[in-house]
Amino acid sequence: MSTELTQISQNLCFGGTVGVYSHISKACSCEMRFAVFVPPQAADHPVPVLYFLSGLTCTEENFTTKAGAQRYAAEYGLMLVIPDTSPRGESVPDEPDAWDFGKGAGFYVNATAAPWSQHYRMYDYVTAELPALIAANFAVRGDRTGIFGHSMGGHGALVCGLRNPDQYRSISAFAPIAAPTQCAWGQKAFAGYLGNDATTWNAYDATELVKTHADPSRPILIDQGMADPFLEKGQLLPDVFEAACQQAGQPLILRRQAGYDHGYFFISTFVGDHIRHHAEALL
Repeated sequence: MSTELTQISQNLCFGGTVGVYSHISKACSCEMRFAVFVPPQAADHPVPVLYFLSGLTCTEENFTTKAGAQRYAAEYGLMLVIPDTSPRGESVPDEPDAWDFGKGAGFYVNATAAPWSQHYRMYDYVTAELPALIAANFAVRGDRTGIFGHSMGGHGALVCGLRNPDQYRSISAFAPIAAPTQCAWGQKAFAGYLGNDATTWNAYDATELVKTHADPSRPILIDQGMADPFLEKGQLLPDVFEAACQQAGQPLILRRQAGYDHGYFFISTFVGDHIRHHAEALL
């Protein structure tokens, strides 16, 4: 284990281990935490790695403890890496009265506007710094990487995956914020982190990115609960993303799940399907 990482906890799980680690992040200029499920197969050979990006207000703990994904990752021999959703610490700027901006709401962008630009660089953290740390400390196959996420993290997974086709072989999402430049959550976050020039926002909007980054060989899986209150409020816009994919020639499996809401009962119900979706591409 590199001296760059501090192990906070480790527990046996489905024949592998769940560990939580901290380190000083250069990208975010603060201490960051992440969780890793190491499947039992990693004791014998390097394994593919699958990154999960969590939603608003979450940390690395939510998916790790609530989704039940380790069972399926152990079956297929996939490592799971779950980062935090934003920079943390007393020196990191925040809007404490806003749950959808600031700490816990990094939106997986590289902020360019003050005072956010020094710390809120989650895009670089997820796509560059964290993968380098994982490769240096765990038995992974760097050429076999997938990414998925939920809500704000679903947005992040779509953006990171579309922008980096050589890095991520597979993409999926649960109830993603699929067209953030067209919804209140995205508009608030992008104006704050990126400034008021809306032309700069498209680099972090999956609906805009798919127009120029479609990949016919890499189908995207999305599950959307049809009793999701944020769907009704117009924050997620899966239909808008679906139309953009159809126009661009991007294969999309959009499953509309009747009766399911936005939470972890929904995620845990379908997470096995998502792990299988990634396993088919990564193994």
